[in-house]
Amino acid sequence: MAVLALAGLGAAAASTYVHARMVSDPAYVSFCDVNARVSCSQVYQSRYGSVAGVPVALGGVVWFAGVLLLAFASARGPAASRDNVDGYLLVWSTTGLAVAMYMAYASFFVLQTVCLLCLVVYVAVVGIFLLAGSASATPVSRLPVAAAADIGHLVRRPVGLALVLAYAAATAAGAVWFARADRVPEIAAAAMGGETGAAATPVDQQSEFERFWESQPRIDLALPASAPPPGAAVVVVKFNDYQCPACANTERIYAPIFAKYASSHPGRVAQVTLDFPLDPACNDETPNGQHDSACEAAVAVRLAAAVSPEASERMAAWLYANQSGLERDAILEALEDISGVDAARFDARYAAEIEQVKRDIAIGAALPVQATPTYIINGVLLRGGLAPRFFDAALAYELARASSLSAPSATEESRGGEAVDAPSAVR
Repeated sequence: MAVLALAGLGAAAASTYVHARMVSDPAYVSFCDVNARVSCSQVYQSRYGSVAGVPVALGGVVWFAGVLLLAFASARGPAASRDNVDGYLLVWSTTGLAVAMYMAYASFFVLQTVCLLCLVVYVAVVGIFLLAGSASATPVSRLPVAAAADIGHLVRRPVGLALVLAYAAATAAGAVWFARADRVPEIAAAAMGGETGAAATPVDQQSEFERFWESQPRIDLALPASAPPPGAAVVVVKFNDYQCPACANTERIYAPIFAKYASSHPGRVAQVTLDFPLDPACNDETPNGQHDSACEAAVAVRLAAAVSPEASERMAAWLYANQSGLERDAILEALEDISGVDAARFDARYAAEIEQVKRDIAIGAALPVQATPTYIINGVLLRGGLAPRFFDAALAYELARASSLSAPSATEESRGGEAVDAPSAVR
């Protein structure tokens, strides 16, 4: 059991390290990000990766450390308490198994993503549970009374008490660090008069992100004539596949950020979604693509958009929520329920709409887009996106940059305040 706990502790600690690097370094790429389907980062950035800003991986560290403490107590504690410790281990391992199985389900079936470090954790948890269940333990109903006596034994043993206190302090410190680090930075809050409403980021962290962002090359992108909306200072382009789990993840985690700027800076931040389905039926750039319904999904969203923006949003949300086992018949049924567009209308418009999808694909192929999602923020290319706090920071930075570019210079003021329009970073 100790060997399994050490293996699980190592994997959970590595996961926590990766999560911490993602929080502190926008350019960090995890060693276990193999591709879009085998990726630790996609799992960590999903809604299942953290609770109130504290990564689930840190919970794994705490859990495995608890197993080691209980194993130590069984080996070095009073003989009268050993059966009790086996009971504590059984309860502890059952709780860990429940969480691990839930996370495995979320990873494999909801996100459709494999996290290699998580696999090690799952195996270790299952092994510990089986070993704990095979021991002769105090019945669970008697554990509360037994625990009171064991706490008394613990208080009288300085080494055991010190270990428990250190364990509790380290757990609390780790949770507090991540909870604070997860606060979204607003690197341009001072320059923008605090309009975004979030706490300012320390100057050194602001400067570090600014240096990273300013060092990124900017590309010119030929967008469709209908995009971007007029008046937008920040244009976020997303190459998207409605059958792609990572696309669904980023759509969910970035939605509150876009909503915040829609409220604080109406019309100034715009998202343009371009289709890049990983489906060889319409995308020659992905001959081995496995998303066999992604082309139909893209057309369905376009037909819903022709009805209303609300119908388009609902259709996209339905597709993201039903990626597993997505098929043409289910798409058509949902499209009719949401927008009123029936199968006959879908078939009649499919050829014309798929040509529009292929135009988006051609734009992406010219970059080239290598995976979905691929984001471009005012010309800065991001493959896979950024951690939410850095995505937010990038938008804040670009808003501040647009404001400074559009402000009249001293020379312009001397000429009567005639300002030249700021050049667009995305064309």
